Amino acid sequence: MLIIILSYICMKRIVISFLCVILFSFPVELHALTGNKQTYMPTSGNLQARSNFAESRFGIFLHWGIYSMFGQGEWYMQNDDIHRDEYAKAANAFYPHDFNAKSWVAAIKDAGARYLCFTTRHHDGFSMWNTQQSPYNIMHTPYGRDIVKQIADECHRQGVGLHLYYSLIDWTRDDYPTGFTGLHTGKCPEKASWNSYFHFMKAQLTELLTQYGKVDCIWLDGWWDHERDSIPFNWQLKELYELIHQLQPACLIGNNHHQTPFEGEDIQMFERDVPGENKAGLSGQSISMLPLETCETMNGMWGYRVKDQNYKSTSELIRLLVRSSAKGANLLLNIGPQPDGTLPALSLDRLQGMGKWLRGKAGQSIYGTTAGWVQMGDSIVSTYRKDSRTLYVHLLSDSIASSVVLPIATSSIKHVKALETGQRIAFRKEKQAKNQTRLFLTNISVNAPADCILEIQMR
Repeated sequence: MLIIILSYICMKRIVISFLCVILFSFPVELHALTGNKQTYMPTSGNLQARSNFAESRFGIFLHWGIYSMFGQGEWYMQNDDIHRDEYAKAANAFYPHDFNAKSWVAAIKDAGARYLCFTTRHHDGFSMWNTQQSPYNIMHTPYGRDIVKQIADECHRQGVGLHLYYSLIDWTRDDYPTGFTGLHTGKCPEKASWNSYFHFMKAQLTELLTQYGKVDCIWLDGWWDHERDSIPFNWQLKELYELIHQLQPACLIGNNHHQTPFEGEDIQMFERDVPGENKAGLSGQSISMLPLETCETMNGMWGYRVKDQNYKSTSELIRLLVRSSAKGANLLLNIGPQPDGTLPALSLDRLQGMGKWLRGKAGQSIYGTTAGWVQMGDSIVSTYRKDSRTLYVHLLSDSIASSVVLPIATSSIKHVKALETGQRIAFRKEKQAKNQTRLFLTNISVNAPADCILEIQMR
C-alpha cells in the first residue's frame, strides 16, 4: 500500500495530494459496481476539494420547487397520489415575487455556513433552471427567471460554496422506469425507456456543470427507488460519475443511497443522523474514510409545509453541529423556503443564532477540526485541531457538573481552560493501563446553555 501511495505522490508531484490521499482516497469498504477492481483515481484538485469540504463543517440545504405552493412538503405528489397533470398546474401560478438570491446567500454566510446545497430538480421532475431538455422548468412559469443562475452567481460573488442537488428519479416522465414510488401519478409504464431517460439526465447534468461556473458538489438522490427490484437495477453510475468528473474534475460527488460509498464518489452522507448512530433508520451503512456529511432538517420536513412549525431550538441545532463535527462530519442543515421566495422567519432566527455562536471563540472548535477521541454518549464529545494540538471537549448538557472525568490519549497536557471565557480549569492526571490517562477536571463553572467547551492544550 505504501509503494502505491508513494508512486501516486511522485506522479502528482505536489504535497497536498499526499495529505489528501492519506485522509480521503481509500474508503474502509467501497462497493464495486461491477465486481472489477477500482479504476477511479481522483485528481489533485478533487483531493483538495475533499479537504476543503471536510474543513468547512457547516452547510445549508434548500428544498425549493413548485411543491412549496401546496404547503405540504416535497413529497406531496407521491404521498397524496396527485396526478401529474393536476400537479403541473402549480407551475402556471408559480411567481416567487420576493425571492432574492443575494439575501439568501448573505443570511447563509452570516450563519457561518461555508456552502449551500440547492435542489435543482426534485422527484417531481420540475427543473429550477433554464434547461433545454424539458419545458417543465422555471422559465415556463409567470416568474420566468433562472433560479439556479441567480443562486450560483451570488455564491460565487459572496464566496459561498455551491452544491447542487439532483434527483435521479422522476414521477412525471414516462421514460423513467418507475420504482416503488410515483406509482399513481398518471405515467404510462409501457413508455419507460432507460436509455432515453439516462440521456436526458446526462444532458441536464452537462448543463448544470457547464453553464453556472464552478460547482463544488453534485448531490444525487433517488437510488433507493429501485432497491426493491427483484433484479438489481443498473443505474450506470460509473458512466454518470465519469461524465461529472470529466466536466469538472474537482467537483465532488455524493449519492444519498444509504449504502457504503460506490466507486467514483467523493463524499459520504448520512440522512437524518450523525455517522454511526442510525436513529432515523436510514444510515446503517458502514463509515468510510471519505469526507462525511450529516443532513438534517430544522423542523420536520425538507420542503415547505405550512403546518410544520416544530423547529428545533438554536441550542439543539448547535449541539447537532457539534455532535456531527465530533464524528468528523459536516452538518448540512435544511430549510424549506416559502412559496413567495422568502426563508421562514423561524429559520432566519436559527441562522442568526448559530452565526453568532460560530463567530465567537466556539468557531475554532468546529472549523478545520477532526473527530476527537473523547466520546461519551451525546452529552460529552470532542473535536481536535491538529495544527495546535488542541482537544476541544464539548459538554452538551443543560446542567454542567462542576467536575468531569475524561479518558485522554496522552498525559502531556499543558493547560485546560474554558474556551469562551478563558477561565483556567484545575486538573489532575491519573495514568491507566495501555498508555491511557484519566483526566480529572474540577471548578468548572461556565454558563453556556448550548455548549460548554473545554480547551485542552497538549504539549
